[in-house]
Amino acid sequence: MPLITLRHALDAARDGGYAIGAFNVSDLIQAEAVLDAAELTDSPVIVETLAGVSSHGEDARYWSGLLHLIGTYPDLPVVLHLDHGPDATTCRRAVDHGFSSVMIDGSLGSDGRPSSFEANVEVTAEVVEYAHAAGVSVEGELGTIGGSKVDGSRAEIVLADPEQAREFVDRTGVDALAVAIGTSHGAYKFDTPPDGSVLHMDLIRRIAERVPGTHLVMHGSSSLPADLREQNNRFGASLPQSWGVPDEEKERSVSMGVRKINQGMDSHLAFTGAVREALARDGLSVDPAQYLGQGRQAMQDLVAVRMRLFGQAGRADDLRNASPAPATAGGAR
Repeated sequence: MPLITLRHALDAARDGGYAIGAFNVSDLIQAEAVLDAAELTDSPVIVETLAGVSSHGEDARYWSGLLHLIGTYPDLPVVLHLDHGPDATTCRRAVDHGFSSVMIDGSLGSDGRPSSFEANVEVTAEVVEYAHAAGVSVEGELGTIGGSKVDGSRAEIVLADPEQAREFVDRTGVDALAVAIGTSHGAYKFDTPPDGSVLHMDLIRRIAERVPGTHLVMHGSSSLPADLREQNNRFGASLPQSWGVPDEEKERSVSMGVRKINQGMDSHLAFTGAVREALARDGLSVDPAQYLGQGRQAMQDLVAVRMRLFGQAGRADDLRNASPAPATAGGAR
């Protein structure tokens, strides 16, 4: 079926009282794992990827591959979403290539530091104007999502301001809004189990009350399961102890108005842990099909569990008859 927009998907999730997982992928093998999990659980799904961050040589070929792959699941309702577009140019490129949804992360400036509210509004409104003209949904961000960086440092967290939410939505016209509530990206989120001093769940309800027509998004919500960290470490990794977002808090966020839940690191832990174990247990194998296949299956299994947790399992029919977005699986415009 044609790609669906994020707006269509999240409207249905709101009406059904569930959330839809948005699963980050960095190659076609991981994308297949997500799509197979959605097919197994009969779920609508958001496949998302980052510009310039994949195991493929260039975005254009990779994105075309994603569109073709999605086209081989003709009965599955799929949103193809650009995660954390860093600027308007990148978002326009994704729109032109056939994505049905883009995120413009105007919360950060080109220097990686938190940008001003006015600068965020300006770039977000620019992307919304371009994307909506093409029938593509847009997600913005209010506040900044922190997280671990490759150098071991952590990006600054700036919590979303509920009083700014209505103005931001009114001035930009975004379909979805990622709100910073204390979650963070990466494999090293919290040094201790998070509590109310870290995860400010009350912000979700306060913001939802102010922007009832805009769907809320929770980023940085991986749980970092201890068994997956232990598996990776047992077979060569050196991941420090860290805590993620508990499953019960993700479930609670849905009841408070979150409709899109971003997951990336848990999938990567599952995939890489299975690959590490497969290589360690078979010292003679040099065929990537063997160990990558085990990684793909481990990721599929984990994503299917998350889909059931978020409530999207069994809800594909909610979207199968939705109006299609102009972008269609199978190629760029």
